[in-house]
Amino acid sequence: MFSRRSALSLLAGTGAALTLGAAPAASARPAGHPPFGRYGSPARRLDARTLYVDPEGRGDHTGVQSAVDAATGTGHTLVLAPGVYRGTVTVPAARTGLTLIGASGDPRDTVIVHGNAAGTPKPDGSGTYGTSGSATTTVQAADFTARDLTFANDWLRADHPGYTGTQAVAIKVMGDRSAFHRCRFLGHQDTLYADSPSLTAFARQYYRDCYLEGDVDFVFGRATAVYDRCHFRTLTRTDLASAPYGFVFAPSTARANPHGFLVVRSRVTSTAPDAYYKLARPWVPSSDLTAHPMLTVRDSHLGAGIDAAAPYGTMSAGFPWQEQRFAEYRNTGPGARVTVPGDRPRLSRSQARSHTPAQWLGDWRPYA
Repeated sequence: MFSRRSALSLLAGTGAALTLGAAPAASARPAGHPPFGRYGSPARRLDARTLYVDPEGRGDHTGVQSAVDAATGTGHTLVLAPGVYRGTVTVPAARTGLTLIGASGDPRDTVIVHGNAAGTPKPDGSGTYGTSGSATTTVQAADFTARDLTFANDWLRADHPGYTGTQAVAIKVMGDRSAFHRCRFLGHQDTLYADSPSLTAFARQYYRDCYLEGDVDFVFGRATAVYDRCHFRTLTRTDLASAPYGFVFAPSTARANPHGFLVVRSRVTSTAPDAYYKLARPWVPSSDLTAHPMLTVRDSHLGAGIDAAAPYGTMSAGFPWQEQRFAEYRNTGPGARVTVPGDRPRLSRSQARSHTPAQWLGDWRPYA
């Protein structure tokens, strides 16, 4: 069976599925296919603010970070040719309006990946990376857009049995008005860190037609985030003998923020045994003990992997999930079955009218 790392290492130029254990399929692209597809090339540049990235040297840059560094100012577009781009990427706050596009239109073809965990020692000996420092990609800029890309962290617990800091972030997103369309987010613990620049900044994020996988709290943070028509996949764990294997969501919404995570028209599936996953637990971080985590899951299909009898858990004893802002509305599937009504907080029809992408995102309409 392929490990995540071996599958990723063989991905360049393929349309392989990136879920754990999937072997890459043969490329469907014909030989000699232009690396940047319909997006031009350095010789036929769409405009002066478009830069081309290709690991084989046919673009302006061979690495994503060097292209980000070169895209000074605002409003640049980076077109990435298919391939595996190994290394960390940081989009600083000054790169407002940056867009990253996977040229093939298939997110499985273009992968940004690295393999640090929270407990990984830094090369300079100054300690370990910590959760935020483990991120393969960090987006600090506002008005960031990504399309048709995979963001991954291929660090594996099995390779490091002595580690206690097993958080391994694929991407940390902090900027307001950050949008991801048809992207994939691969990892295990803490895959997608949907955050904001500060406790008082309510960063809005939108994820449409995206695929996200992991095990422990693999979608977490304090952002105002909408997940629209997304697919969440919980993974099998070989290091645990019993349930629960983990949690899909761990919001840490600031108390002053009226909008946390909103999941709409989405689905949750699993490679693990039935009922081995919880839907969510609240995260109240030590940096904000006043946090009041918020999650609404509505009009979505919850597969059998979700524990319908006890779908929520508590991370810290002083902050039980029952006191947080968790709610569901009109979900379907075996994981949405109501067995104990008190354990499935549900919105009324009138309440549900205010739990929509329009209410969450205000004057920003990335879904229009």
